Amino acid sequence: MPVTERNVFAAMAPFRVEPRFVGRVWGWKDLHPWYDRTAKDEPIGEVWLTGDDCAVATGPHAGKTLGEIFAEMPRAMLGENAPSGDSPLLIKVILAREKLSVQVHPDDRLARKYGEPRGKTECWYVLAAEAGAQVAAGLKAGVTMDAVKAGIEGGTLEESLKMLPVHAGDMIYVDAGTVHAIWPGSVLLETQQNCDLTYRMYDYGRGRELHIEKSLEAARLKTKAGKVMAKVLEDRTVLVEGEYFCVERIPVEVSRSSTSLRREDESKAGLAYLFAAEGTGRLASAGFGTVELPARGIVAVPASSPVFAIQDTGGLDLIRITPRWPEKTE
Repeated sequence: MPVTERNVFAAMAPFRVEPRFVGRVWGWKDLHPWYDRTAKDEPIGEVWLTGDDCAVATGPHAGKTLGEIFAEMPRAMLGENAPSGDSPLLIKVILAREKLSVQVHPDDRLARKYGEPRGKTECWYVLAAEAGAQVAAGLKAGVTMDAVKAGIEGGTLEESLKMLPVHAGDMIYVDAGTVHAIWPGSVLLETQQNCDLTYRMYDYGRGRELHIEKSLEAARLKTKAGKVMAKVLEDRTVLVEGEYFCVERIPVEVSRSSTSLRREDESKAGLAYLFAAEGTGRLASAGFGTVELPARGIVAVPASSPVFAIQDTGGLDLIRITPRWPEKTE
């Protein structure tokens, strides 16, 4: 009998996802102590935690890609409310040794104009930061599009950027259309729409392709980008809740397990990702046994997951990331 969504499981157990290490010219050869990984050739700048090509590491579907799981079992993964069966979020760890390009991402409308399914709104949660670390999120007040064009041509675009100092624990929201850049000195957990469209405006003469016309078409002089104030609730801290995603810190005490990650206002279960920003944890249930959560690792919790407990097995700092669906407009 072929494997289908109907006959695999009524409930689908959580599973760990294998990270995918992606080469970037601005990255590091050695990712220690963040990951036990050393680049053989091109430096590594991004660790993709939920990319479609990432492999499932545990459970009965081990060896399949995350993209294959969503294609085969969209309802089990996403629940009833999802508008499509696509994997909704791409989650990465960004480790920059040099400045990234000055860039912009398209919104949904512009991405679809050029044949892509969706645009790219994202956020950055600062896992670590050196003294003086900065990112650019938006343009300074009063900057015109003509000034942006002149900055691209003259190599002075940095002068128009709104720079933000960053510290561990900060959350920065970067909506589509925001001219932005990541500078060295911080390690970021990036949550974004599942899209890797980047239009480079300026790249410090590194010889990579630029996308001047599309970047100018996508760029907005004013956006919602900037630092987000955390909202502290009784059982969690909401770091950001936007149109496409919600990112939260969930306390798990060593002395007892956390058995509920759902909020009272969540009427139906949906997909969640659990990321260990620090330390290690374990998911445990009579229904599926245990799933280990290593430091800087991620576990996918399908919408159809059985009830489980989360245990702190050593200094766990737990981040929960869930997709949101934008309201449809006529």
